Amino acid sequence: MVSTTILIIILGSQPRRVFKKTLSSNYTMASQLKNIAIIGASGSVGKVILDAFVGASQFNVTVLSRSTSSATFPAGFTVRKSDFSEQDLVSAFKGQDAVISVVGLGGFTDQKKFIDAAVSAGVKRFIPSEFSANTLSPAVLQLLPVFEQKKEVLEYLKTKEASGLTWTAIWTALFFDWCLNNGFLGFEIATRTATIWDGGNNVFTLTNADQLRRAVIAVLERPAQTANRNLYIASVETSQKELLAALEEATSSKWTVTDTTTDKQVSEGLEKLGKGDMTGALILVRATSLGNTPNLRANYVRDEQLANDILGLKLESVEETVKRVVGASS
Repeated sequence: MVSTTILIIILGSQPRRVFKKTLSSNYTMASQLKNIAIIGASGSVGKVILDAFVGASQFNVTVLSRSTSSATFPAGFTVRKSDFSEQDLVSAFKGQDAVISVVGLGGFTDQKKFIDAAVSAGVKRFIPSEFSANTLSPAVLQLLPVFEQKKEVLEYLKTKEASGLTWTAIWTALFFDWCLNNGFLGFEIATRTATIWDGGNNVFTLTNADQLRRAVIAVLERPAQTANRNLYIASVETSQKELLAALEEATSSKWTVTDTTTDKQVSEGLEKLGKGDMTGALILVRATSLGNTPNLRANYVRDEQLANDILGLKLESVEETVKRVVGASS
């Protein structure tokens, strides 16, 4: 069996219905993605992905951290400091098989540098920083123009296929349990209050944190099946109306509801951004799932080709997730 290495970059956080299966000439079905390095695993999404490798003995994990960073990481991971220069990135990537990038907003364009270094170092797989709303939806890009940088990275990756570098993009939409717990979905468990968009009937998909962890591991364990593919994953297909009913059942109480609209929320988000208030961006991110904007493609079950089967993932229960989150908050 071929021994391999993976490098995960974490700084901070496709044609529709078509999956490419092109493999480069030096990428074989027997290739394994095994040894893993992680850069800057202190971001919120980065922590979720890093957690996937805790106790995963089939992988050897190295965390790459900026030389100036004081971040600490769980035991069992090797930590390598880097100045993130191209030369040092190539050195860090040498012998690695995959790079997983979970960079935040300020690092989207830096990924091209990471990709170039990965090619120079002979890396087999690059997973760009998606793990969010549907970058391939023009409606999402209109709401969040900064996601154009993500799309550029996807296009850049395709130009590197001939060099031997393969790629996998993973879309999760919003995180279900995480966003339910912190109120991002419009539900405040502590106060039993909800803000419902457009009557709460829009249907979208959400992904639990553990589902993302399982997806990342599955991608690495299925290198041939996941090469050069856009993968949409989900835990549930639901609506705010269904979530409210599940929350009222789990808490045995009637919640207080405030009604709002997509137009009102988007206008508020844009106004805040115009004043330099970055919380406006969070409203627009929320709008990529909760909004009624046409062609958001936020329901990955209906609007895209769901990759759960490819990765061995199952859809989960709305009610069970809600009960788990409510129980943990009690």
